[in-house]
Amino acid sequence: MGVKKQREFDPHTFLATIGEGRKFVLFPKKHGIFAQGDTADAVFYVQTGKVKLTVVSKTGKEATVGIFGEGDFFGEGSLAGQTLRMGSATAMTDCALLRIDKKAMMQALHREHALSDMFVAYLLTRNIRHEEDLVDQLFNSSEKRLARILLLLAHFGKEGAPETVIPRISQETLAEMVGTTRSRVSFFMNRFRILGFVDYDGNGLQVHSSLLNIVLHD
Repeated sequence: MGVKKQREFDPHTFLATIGEGRKFVLFPKKHGIFAQGDTADAVFYVQTGKVKLTVVSKTGKEATVGIFGEGDFFGEGSLAGQTLRMGSATAMTDCALLRIDKKAMMQALHREHALSDMFVAYLLTRNIRHEEDLVDQLFNSSEKRLARILLLLAHFGKEGAPETVIPRISQETLAEMVGTTRSRVSFFMNRFRILGFVDYDGNGLQVHSSLLNIVLHD
């Protein structure tokens, strides 16, 4: 008897098409995707655009805790028993997202090993990034932290060509991510521009690989 060919599953196709429990959602720039305290009932996958995740403390202080771009997941806390959103997600640019209901994502992860492997690898990579962020915050100067964040936003070090131009991002947001003041960010950004590490144009901020000199310099 012939062996029946096993159905092949492509996780990228799953994440690029609508289906049961999956739908495309479009959000214009500055539009809220979900708010802190909302019911956590879905995972989002970024098709295009950039998304900012912020958290507000009980005293009203807001902090930017993450920025997600093409190929990133966010809102996955719902899969680990999180019932309410711990932060708010906002579109930094016009965004095309795939919204995957919690039930549909859990079923797919249990059923499809290729998707499960991809998702776990993504979470491990992001966990490493969070550990690096903590070390960066503890031991590096605010200038180095700013340079590293700009390089990460431009995808230097990731597979494929980096995004040399990143969408406009306010100095207030950068200050929240760095853990310093807006005036310090302004000072460092001007210094980076004078040194030729970054440029501004009508589309956004252009980041050059020479900015690595700041991160690597002791």
